[in-house]
Amino acid sequence: MAYVITDACISCGACEPECPVDVISAGDDKYIIDQAGCIECGACANVCPVDAPKPE
Repeated sequence: MAYVITDACISCGACEPECPVDVISAGDDKYIIDQAGCIECGACANVCPVDAPKPE
């Protein structure tokens, strides 16, 4: 189950450098995860201050 970034995202960028497979990028109003490349490690969720990344 790949992670998605919910509308709770505040675009702080804490998640992006934590992704070991580099599939998180800035979108128009929040960060996005390329679900095809997500390895479901949860590193993004562990550092998010607002719990925006969630398993889909």
